[in-house]
Amino acid sequence: MLGTTEDGGWLFWRVMACGRRSGDSKRQVILFILCACMCQSGAETLRYSLAEEMERDSFVANIANDLGVAPSQLAARKARVVSEGNEQLFRLNQNTGVLTVKESLDREEICPQSDTCTLFFKIFFENPLQLIRGEVEVRDVNDNSPVFPEKEMVLEILEMTPPGSRFPLESAQDKDMGSNGLQNYSLGSNSHFSLALGTGKGGTKYAELVLELQLDREEQRELNLLLTATDGGSPPRSGTAQVRIVVLDANDNIPVFGREVYEVHLAENSPPEQLVVRVAAADPDEGSNGKVRYTFTQTSEQSRQLFELNPATGEIRVAGNLDFEEVKNHEMVVRATDGGGLSAHCKVQVEVLDVNDNAPEIALTSLTASIPEDAPPRTVVALFSVRDRDSGDNGRTECSIDGDLPFSLTPTFDNYYELRTNAALDRERTAEYNITITAMDWGTMRLSSRESIFVQISDVNDNPPEFTHEVYTMSVTENNSPMLRIGSVNAMDADAGKNAHVNYALVRQEGKEQPYVSVNSENGDVYILRPLDYEEVHAFEVAVRATDGGSPPLSAQAVLHVVVRDENDNAPIVLHPPPESSAAAGELVPRWAQAGYLVAKVVAVDADAGQNAWLSYELAKATEPGLFRVGLHSGEVRTARAVAERDAPRQRLVVLVRDRGQPPRSATATLGIALVDGFSDAHLRVSEEALATEPDGLLTLYLIVCLACVSVLFLATAVAAVVVKVRRARRSEAETLPTFPKAATESNAGSLPRSYMYDVCFTAGTVNSEFRFLRPLLPCFPAGLPPGPGEQRSSVCSQEAANLREEGDWAAQGRAPLSEDTGPRPAEAACTANRGMEPNVNSDQNPWLTHQ
Repeated sequence: MLGTTEDGGWLFWRVMACGRRSGDSKRQVILFILCACMCQSGAETLRYSLAEEMERDSFVANIANDLGVAPSQLAARKARVVSEGNEQLFRLNQNTGVLTVKESLDREEICPQSDTCTLFFKIFFENPLQLIRGEVEVRDVNDNSPVFPEKEMVLEILEMTPPGSRFPLESAQDKDMGSNGLQNYSLGSNSHFSLALGTGKGGTKYAELVLELQLDREEQRELNLLLTATDGGSPPRSGTAQVRIVVLDANDNIPVFGREVYEVHLAENSPPEQLVVRVAAADPDEGSNGKVRYTFTQTSEQSRQLFELNPATGEIRVAGNLDFEEVKNHEMVVRATDGGGLSAHCKVQVEVLDVNDNAPEIALTSLTASIPEDAPPRTVVALFSVRDRDSGDNGRTECSIDGDLPFSLTPTFDNYYELRTNAALDRERTAEYNITITAMDWGTMRLSSRESIFVQISDVNDNPPEFTHEVYTMSVTENNSPMLRIGSVNAMDADAGKNAHVNYALVRQEGKEQPYVSVNSENGDVYILRPLDYEEVHAFEVAVRATDGGSPPLSAQAVLHVVVRDENDNAPIVLHPPPESSAAAGELVPRWAQAGYLVAKVVAVDADAGQNAWLSYELAKATEPGLFRVGLHSGEVRTARAVAERDAPRQRLVVLVRDRGQPPRSATATLGIALVDGFSDAHLRVSEEALATEPDGLLTLYLIVCLACVSVLFLATAVAAVVVKVRRARRSEAETLPTFPKAATESNAGSLPRSYMYDVCFTAGTVNSEFRFLRPLLPCFPAGLPPGPGEQRSSVCSQEAANLREEGDWAAQGRAPLSEDTGPRPAEAACTANRGMEPNVNSDQNPWLTHQ
């Protein structure tokens, strides 16, 4: 075995080694093309030789050593060997780099009638794509002996044939070529004939008998000679045939052909029975000596099968299918023999003309079935070769791609083409391509063939998810159950597979409290995590991110706007009168009050919103049902008629406050109203009537004890009031407003504005204590009432220590003398009022109720 590479191959592998070290596959492809162009003139080829009839898997060469690459590179780059033709004759071991034959090679079968037998192959590398050409010369082995077409040849020679006449003999056929082919003929010893050797046009050796001594039929009718054909092998092989000479009586004329050589040009697509040529030989003899018959002699078996000769007429016709690609020339020898045994010879040379009868053949060598959509332009997709067995223009081919596709063909060398991309690919637009390649020759009647290549575009994560809406608005009713589903968000991804799998998550924001919602990561369902209170939160927004499963992942965001719907879950809250106040310590109404007189105003709020917070007021219960009325929306308690003498001095009203929710919620407020002629007289009369109805005895004792305790408490309260007054003088005079529910809004329809306050002052005493006014416009209430929510009250109407003794005397007598013209007393300074903005004062209001 002999393996050689030319200098161009060494340069090629040095350049490719540099490309591999750089790790850039694209640069390797470019270097490969440049080196192919540089080394084209050098025809870089691996050349080997191999004797025929070697055993299966016989060693041919070590490709890895000859190319100077490590065997591991062969496996890594998927090296493989491809033989020209339909049959693969060689095998490449990727682990060792050894090239072997797959089957035993028979040179005579592979290359019949050829002096040299060379098998061509190509070695393909991938990653990057490379191609190395190689050839193996199959050396002939002397494994065939010369064989004569007939074991016995009969020659009829006239006895009058002069010495020196030559008689052609059937040539032996030796399938071996060169020195192993037919080299010599030898003739057995005899006295009449010798053997003359000659070489034909194609280098074929032939033998002729030369008459050395004239024959004499009377002496010898027949002669038997042994003809031996010997080849040049070592050791030589030989074949023999018997030559029987029949001596005939005198026939002095031999057939004569009109031409010694007949040359014919015949198209390869000539049909059977078509006339090729007609040979004719004339013999002036008469009878059987002048009748000529024609036969083939010194003609190959292949030509005998393709042509037939009419022995009587000399017509040669087509008998088989001619193929220019197999045999281009046929040479036949026709012998004409007359009835006397005389013969003559002529040659018929048939040149087969090529016609365009072979369509181009497309052989796919390498194919990348799937390429990523982000593959750059000029990416190699496939490598294929085109072969046309015809010659000339009939064998020239061109290739094209059907349709407008982002692919192009690039010719390389030896009729090889590369299929490359020529534009950016987008799987979302076209996921696969069925590329039809058409190969067409240049013949007059152009023939073509097609090959379809299916290329699939693999997905790349180049599309982020897209939400169906930029803002999703959902609603939920307050007091919802935990983990309540309120809707879903949806995002679509145009990619495929895991690149299109979308996961959902909330976008966490630094410094913000835990969100009220959660999102299902798989389907985008939105859930409320815990019950919501409309009064705490009306609406909120969170950001939702959709992330695909690509690498790196892509994402998009949308806004989730959740609106909390109000539910009637809050009953109205009565701010005035305070729920803790006593009904007995209520409002004072003069008996001269007319219809529409403003007695008081019930103030209530509802923490709900909308219709659930609309409040209405109605009189639920009253001592005198017809005496008072309540404003439906304002909550103002007014007299429905003028106060009459028959009306009870003490009135008790229950006002029902109701919202408009479904179902409605309500609350009640109780008002105590005292009807008085004059403030002091009225109060005294009420006290006297109360004393008159009370039994004597133990109850009076209890009252005395209570009055004593109250007096002590009042004294302490007065001292505390003085201290507080001094401290408040240093601070702002603003007082804390009543506490409203968080979501309460100021309304003129049933709600008391924050600035709507009463100036009141309280005195230390019980229900049976008398009201004491320092002025007619400043009513005094018991100081024992607890303050409302968020309210700060001072003990008011405080008296000096001297007045405490006087009140004790009044309590002992059961009544308090009160003078209408009593002047201002020091207690006026102790009466502290809650201050606010001044609202409009109704001219009909209670003169004992003032607004500031």
